[in-house]
Amino acid sequence: MGTDAFLRQQEPWFVSLGILGALYVAVVAYRLFHISGLALCLCQPKDLRRRYGAWAVVTGPTSGIGRSMALELARRGLNLVLVGRDPAMLQDISETVSRTHGVLAKTVQFDFSLVSTPRGDEAMRRLREAVAGLDVGLLVNNAGVAKPGVVYLHEVDAEAWVSMIRVNLWALTEVTAAVLPGMVDRGRGAVVNIGSGCTVALPSVPFYSIYAATKRYVAQFSRSLYVEYRGKGIDVQCQVPLFVDTKMMAKMMTWGGLMSQLITPTPDSYAHAAARWIGHGLPVCIPNPGHRLQMCLYQLLPDSIRVGACLHESLHQRALNLTKGTVAQR
Repeated sequence: MGTDAFLRQQEPWFVSLGILGALYVAVVAYRLFHISGLALCLCQPKDLRRRYGAWAVVTGPTSGIGRSMALELARRGLNLVLVGRDPAMLQDISETVSRTHGVLAKTVQFDFSLVSTPRGDEAMRRLREAVAGLDVGLLVNNAGVAKPGVVYLHEVDAEAWVSMIRVNLWALTEVTAAVLPGMVDRGRGAVVNIGSGCTVALPSVPFYSIYAATKRYVAQFSRSLYVEYRGKGIDVQCQVPLFVDTKMMAKMMTWGGLMSQLITPTPDSYAHAAARWIGHGLPVCIPNPGHRLQMCLYQLLPDSIRVGACLHESLHQRALNLTKGTVAQR
């Protein structure tokens, strides 16, 4: 067989490989376009009040990301229903958003560790009453706890784990179920669930097993609701922060190392980026550009190295806590 005839026989294979290669490059470019945030840079920020409604419900609004999210949403003109455990701190953030941004604010005292108990049911009734008749267009499920942490599962009483599950998982589900009917009736709304970078950066999170499991639930819950409710005009999104300069994150900065300390936004800068991402992007997204860079760098490393580094640093933090006598024991 001559060379020309052989090349003619192979030509369909070359064409097919070329098409597959072009498709692969297109998919990679598309993913990079969205992951990097370039797609969002080309979009105009949404007018959240006009798009979704005049009121937003924010859980855990008294400190950290929750407080900054409340202030950012108020800056964007949304009235707020603030849901948290501490009456004095709720009153403080309520007065701050009203004084600073001239919006209306209501407070609901709710200890989420008591959800699905008689006291928790009473608090849920108060929340439903607070939102009844309001044009609630946005729900930010921010409340969460990371303690106990840096411990073996057997070292802590089961009730402590149940409390974490109630706050991080159960309460988020019940509050979402309480707010969604009004959004469905109005045909518009957005639900933003605050997840955790540990669920996307690491395949396993030793010594934070229950915390990581609850946050993985939040991500999967959000993905499913995104599909269920998008046809009803409701955007559902799990926003994934990595390290943010908050008290809770300071207790967990054992597996991020130097890179985490260098790329750690303030709660205010994180909230600004998070509000801009509402209604844009995938059902699970990373709003902060520094966190997206950090995530890309993490993904260059094999799982074994990432988990090994996490285990090593957690054991180091655990040893420090044992020295200080701060590791929880039965």
